[in-house]
Amino acid sequence: MLRIEDLSVHYGGIHALQGVSFEVPEGKIVTLIGANGAGKSTTLNSIVGLVKPSSGTITLDGVPIGPLGTKDIVRKGVVLAPEGRRIFPNLTTEENLALGAFARNDKDGVEADKRKAYKLFPRLEERQKQKAGTLSGGEQQMLAVARALMSRPKLLMMDEPSLGLAPLIVKMIFDIIRTINAEGTTILLVEQNAKAALEIADYGYVLETGRITLSGPGKELLADDRVQRAYLGEGI
Repeated sequence: MLRIEDLSVHYGGIHALQGVSFEVPEGKIVTLIGANGAGKSTTLNSIVGLVKPSSGTITLDGVPIGPLGTKDIVRKGVVLAPEGRRIFPNLTTEENLALGAFARNDKDGVEADKRKAYKLFPRLEERQKQKAGTLSGGEQQMLAVARALMSRPKLLMMDEPSLGLAPLIVKMIFDIIRTINAEGTTILLVEQNAKAALEIADYGYVLETGRITLSGPGKELLADDRVQRAYLGEGI
């Protein structure tokens, strides 16, 4: 589905991504793990057009999407649930969901997807008229994911969905990621919680200072001594 080839990104004199290449097959969960500053968010922002690469190609189903603007990339079915949630705090839960469907014209389909979102996240239905800024951190993360789903993405990219959340909420968020994938949405997950990410991922990549240094099936990376030492605090 998604193919990244030899992607490089510069921020002034900083070479943030250095020839990154990886694939996200249709129907799978793929995760990028790595420390802060490794280039994970830059990778996602490049894919969705928020950052323009210095070189390299990004293709979706064999068609280049790198030259497109973010709005057109969303219309192609690639959507980002960003780090920090980025919900609209002064709008209600329901209004935030409506904005997630900005690129759609099928009113009945949008309404059906809103009902589906409320079924997936019952807490949001209870708070549909509530200002999003008054929701708890976990509820705001649910809203960020639900809003992204309202565009009916082929590929849902999620940037640090567990950041700052209590362990019980983290487990719920990862269970929901599994459910979304099982219902047919391909997932590209960026996550500092390497253990949780690799446990659900079909395939994983380790990003270190702008380069892919390790890759393999999620369970294999989880058992890799180098990953355990660097990201899981084991074997030290």
